[in-house]
Amino acid sequence: MGDTGIFGDMRLIGDYYKPDLVMIPIGGHFVMDPRDAAYVTKRMLRPKFAIPFHYGTFPVLKGTPQEYQQHLGQTSTQVFPISPGDKLTF
Repeated sequence: MGDTGIFGDMRLIGDYYKPDLVMIPIGGHFVMDPRDAAYVTKRMLRPKFAIPFHYGTFPVLKGTPQEYQQHLGQTSTQVFPISPGDKLTF
């Protein structure tokens, strides 16, 4: 995902493609906020892994990985908050 809000076809993407990994925007304002992103993760995409991004780069992008994880609550999706320069291997 890039700069996006919730849209209905996210459910289709989850049902049809069954993504294992999603990179999901959480900053708010231009993109989904942590609450919306958590809803999409849990109810529409249902991935095994999620990397939150598009947050903290401008003052209006206030969402945080901690808020995202709080809104996710109990889930089987494993969240990998990253900072600039971090590397992940799957």
